[in-house]
Amino acid sequence: MLVAERQKKIVEIVNERLSIRVTELSKMFSVTEETIRRDLEKLEKENLLIRSHGGAVSIEKEQGEISYLEREITNAEQKREIAGAAVRLIEIGDQIVLDASTTAWYLAKELPDQPLTVLTNSIKVAIELSKKEQIKVISTGGTLLSQSLSYVGPLAERSLSMYHVNKAFLSCKGVHLEKGLSDFNESQALLKKHMMEIADETILMVDSTKFGTRSFSQIAPISTIDCIISDSNIDEVTRNELEEKKIKLLIVN
Repeated sequence: MLVAERQKKIVEIVNERLSIRVTELSKMFSVTEETIRRDLEKLEKENLLIRSHGGAVSIEKEQGEISYLEREITNAEQKREIAGAAVRLIEIGDQIVLDASTTAWYLAKELPDQPLTVLTNSIKVAIELSKKEQIKVISTGGTLLSQSLSYVGPLAERSLSMYHVNKAFLSCKGVHLEKGLSDFNESQALLKKHMMEIADETILMVDSTKFGTRSFSQIAPISTIDCIISDSNIDEVTRNELEEKKIKLLIVN
């Protein structure tokens, strides 16, 4: 198979499967992993895919904001378990901020009705917490993103700057050990950065599929995270690197 033909086929496979690992492509085309890495580097420069840690991600996957309903059912079980672990880090009287991720919504569902103050840009989180009488809910307001049912923009950012919280609970699309945290939407990424800035402690809630990937908009370096909650599918190399960076890692089953 010619190089150009192989590279064209790689793009087709990545777009069809949304993401794939170098090892899989190496076996498919019976070439070395180094050859596949060179192919991916060239294809990324041509803006045909995005390289990730150990593989590649489809550009098509990154083009638009995924609807809330779709995100709600993606890796749902891991998100529920991660949210349950996050709830155990919240103490009575805490002031916290929750982003508009589905994991944050699961966290809101799991939160017991106890004295807390919760600041959020998520309509779904606010509605869920409205059922709990002892929890004070503050919405940022701002420009509504209909796909994620969340507020972003200058008004939301100014609203966040008025507050200080004990803990920020966030998720994101990409967690790269060298390039940091990223999200597909620039406005969401900027708001998450503001959330981290007003918090004493930032807890990142992400399933293992997010590691090694990069999305469009940078949020912050990974060193700004205090704790990561994830599932047991994180590879040993990533675990060791997080330990070296002195980032606490909580693993759920």
